[in-house]
Amino acid sequence: MHPSAPIRLVNESPRLSIVIPAVNGADALEETLLSVLENRPDSCEVIVALACEYDDPWNLRDEVTFVRAPADASPIGCINLGISSASGEIIHLLSAGWKATPGWTDLAVERFADPAISAVIPLSVTEADHDRVVAVGMTCSRGGLRRVRVPASSRASIAAVSLGIASLNRPRKGRIAGPLIDAGFWRADTLTAAGPGFAACCGAGLADADLAIALDVAGCQTTVETGSIVIAGPMAETGSRFQEGLAAERLFWRSVAGRPLLPLLVAHLFVVLRHALVTLPLGSLPMLMGRLIATMQFGSYGNRYRQLRSLQEGREAADAMPNEADTERKTLRADAGDESLPRPRHLDRQSSLRRSA
Repeated sequence: MHPSAPIRLVNESPRLSIVIPAVNGADALEETLLSVLENRPDSCEVIVALACEYDDPWNLRDEVTFVRAPADASPIGCINLGISSASGEIIHLLSAGWKATPGWTDLAVERFADPAISAVIPLSVTEADHDRVVAVGMTCSRGGLRRVRVPASSRASIAAVSLGIASLNRPRKGRIAGPLIDAGFWRADTLTAAGPGFAACCGAGLADADLAIALDVAGCQTTVETGSIVIAGPMAETGSRFQEGLAAERLFWRSVAGRPLLPLLVAHLFVVLRHALVTLPLGSLPMLMGRLIATMQFGSYGNRYRQLRSLQEGREAADAMPNEADTERKTLRADAGDESLPRPRHLDRQSSLRRSA
């Protein structure tokens, strides 16, 4: 059996959609699926976006919705297909090879009771030691440096990370925090409005930073939930050094709208120099070539510039209306998107996305 069309679940209106993109084969997918189904929460749907062959040997089609992506689809293409097929108010991405733990979604979903919260970051732990935290989402600097956020101690426990939760929820000045694309929770309407979906031009390794920038510009809040634990698998990568440089430079130029350019360029210069040093000796030249080509594509960032300006204007207009409810203040304005994505099913059941300006 080769799944091709979505198979509807009995629950037509789940609150949570768990999306598992699968690109590189069935083994990692089955590990993730097993962990999700063993710990599956109530009122959710599980969607697998397939760009690899999978014959469903365990006959899971009654519990899982399979959607078929083109065979040459990128990880971002799979992810966006899964998002567009989702019905839930909250979308949780969990990459193939990553694993769920008991109750991993419960507290994360509860966080969305606060209308100001648009994304929730779970803790990522190791397979060998489920108390050792290896990632708490990602951060992106104003110069365009995206990093996986790791605890200060290489042996940080969940309890130790929980004690420092205040600082985790207040990133250092000039940095934006967000969930990893491999494992994160997003409010569905803000996720689709801010992209829509994830930007393929930034590659799988940087698309989460690109989305976090849009949410930050819109005034949306991201929080860490230490009670949500996932077991880390292979993290998304951008590709070759050339592709890495290309994606990194695109990320920077897509983020400059509405901010003073000169300080950003100074910060960006240091990021490029650092990147050149860490890719020595053989990787620096192709990386710099990728960055140069991305810079020459400056005109292609017009839609993104207009989109971020629109989100920023919506945020400023909402901030000027102190008597408005938080739910109105934190909605996104999406006048212009830069990625083609089918209309998500959860928006078909609702009125069009409210505009904050």
